[in-house]
Amino acid sequence: MSESSQPYKTYSEVKLQQQQLLRKNVIDTACILLAEEGPEAVTVRRIAQKLSCSTKIIYSIFGSKDGLANEMYLDGCRLLAQTFQQVPVTENILADLEALGWAYWEFAQVHSAYYKMMFGGELSDFKPDEQSLAGTTTALSRLQHTVMRAMEQGQLKERDPLLVVRMLWSALHGVIHLQFAGHFSDAAMAQETYAFTLKQTLAACK
Repeated sequence: MSESSQPYKTYSEVKLQQQQLLRKNVIDTACILLAEEGPEAVTVRRIAQKLSCSTKIIYSIFGSKDGLANEMYLDGCRLLAQTFQQVPVTENILADLEALGWAYWEFAQVHSAYYKMMFGGELSDFKPDEQSLAGTTTALSRLQHTVMRAMEQGQLKERDPLLVVRMLWSALHGVIHLQFAGHFSDAAMAQETYAFTLKQTLAACK
């Protein structure tokens, strides 16, 4: 076996790997508690109990509950960005925009705990810091770039692309927020309303 293959990890590498695993476990546990028991269950003490570790360990990684919440927010932004990136780029830009709209719906349904925490105000005492807000902008960049392409090709009217993204985001979020608040009789009605809202909002941008 050659020396360059290095079939081992240094102490520092193992320690970093363990810290990254613990960080992920803490964030995952916080999201599970949020989804299953509500925002009042998301406390450092409760998370520590679930993971059978001390609160000191969690504080040493995140600094505070707000630090943990910001990490949850950024993790959600990464998931949202990945969801958008999985949407294929085609020659039909308007179809791409519609597909991105449905990717946003899918993110909200599959990662509802993240969504409610990020955009639904589930953690009422949490306010995203500048880094987290920048993470939102990064997550939405695929949508903004597609809007800009549509404008360049004359598929959408020339206007501030960010304004269009915010309009789309606001309209789609409104339907999802009403769904999570229980204002639709079933998922089918929520999805039908979402489809109508998406089509009408895109049509208004032409």
